[in-house]
Amino acid sequence: MYAAIDVGSNTLRMLIGRCTDSSVLAESYQQQITRLGGGYCEESGLARESIDRTLAAIYSFHEIILQNQVEQVRLVGTAALRRAVNAQHLVNLIKMKTRLELEIISGKEEARLSAAGVLSVLKPLPQTALIVDLGGGSTEIVLYDDQQVRFSCSYPLGVVRLQEEMPDTQDRQLYLQDMVVKISSDLLHAGISPLLFSRCELIGTAGTMTTLAALDLSLENYDRQQVNNHRLRLDWLQATQQRLLALSVPERETLPGFEPGRGDIIIPGLELVIALCRYFKQQAIRVSDAGLLEGILLDFYRS
Repeated sequence: MYAAIDVGSNTLRMLIGRCTDSSVLAESYQQQITRLGGGYCEESGLARESIDRTLAAIYSFHEIILQNQVEQVRLVGTAALRRAVNAQHLVNLIKMKTRLELEIISGKEEARLSAAGVLSVLKPLPQTALIVDLGGGSTEIVLYDDQQVRFSCSYPLGVVRLQEEMPDTQDRQLYLQDMVVKISSDLLHAGISPLLFSRCELIGTAGTMTTLAALDLSLENYDRQQVNNHRLRLDWLQATQQRLLALSVPERETLPGFEPGRGDIIIPGLELVIALCRYFKQQAIRVSDAGLLEGILLDFYRS
C-alpha cells in the first residue's frame, strides 16, 4: 500500500492505494481546500494563515496514514512552494509535526507524474494528446504522441494565481491569449510539427476540470468513474461561463460538483480552457480525474 500527498496551491489531496502494471486501485482519497497560494506576497511568500490551514490538514492526513498499512509515502509541493521565499519554513514545520519529508518538485517533474496518472485512466488511449494539468499555482502542458511524452513544460497559469494577481477580467483574458500563443510557440521550438496539432486531443485534469465535469453531469455525489473520460463541449463551456458570471460566488458553490473555495477560481479556469480549445481548434476537451497522485503511486510500483 502506497500513499501520495499533493500540497497544491489551492487543494491538499491524498491518495492511498495499490497498483497494477498500468492502473491504480484506490483505497482512500482525501482532499481539502487550504488555498496555500492565497494571500501570497512576493517579498514574504506564503501567508501565515495559509500555512496554518495547510499544516493542520497535513496533520489530519498523517493520522489517516498511520491508521493504514502504508509502506511508502511521498509528499510533494508544487507551484506555490516553488516560488515562495518561505517555503522551507513549511517544510520544517511538516517535518517537526509529522516526520514527513515535503519534497518541492520541479514543474517538469510535476508534468511527468501528472501525465502518467492521466494516461492510466484514458479509454481509449489517444494516439496524440495535449494534456493540461490546470492547478492552483501553475498549469503543466504535456504533449503525448505515439506512446511517448514529446514535450512538457510548466506555465504560470494557476487559477488561484490568475484570480488573485489579475482580478481584471479583460487584462486576464489578454494575458491568457498571449500565454496560449507562447505554448504553441514552445511546442514548435521543441520540434513538434504543426500537423500534430490538427490530430491531437485535448485532455484536462485537476480541480477545475473535474468540477466542470461534475456540473455537466449534474453529480450531487461526486463519482470519479463518471468523470473520467467525460467530454466537455466547447459550446457548453462557453454557455457555462456566461451562466456562472451571472451568479455570485456563494451561488456558484451551491451547484452540483462545487465545493467551498472553488466558486471564484472557476472563472479563470474556464477562461483558460476555452482559450486552449479555440486556439487548437478543438470542439471538446476530455476530462481525467487522475493525475499527479496516481503518477506518484505508479512510480512507487514501477521502481
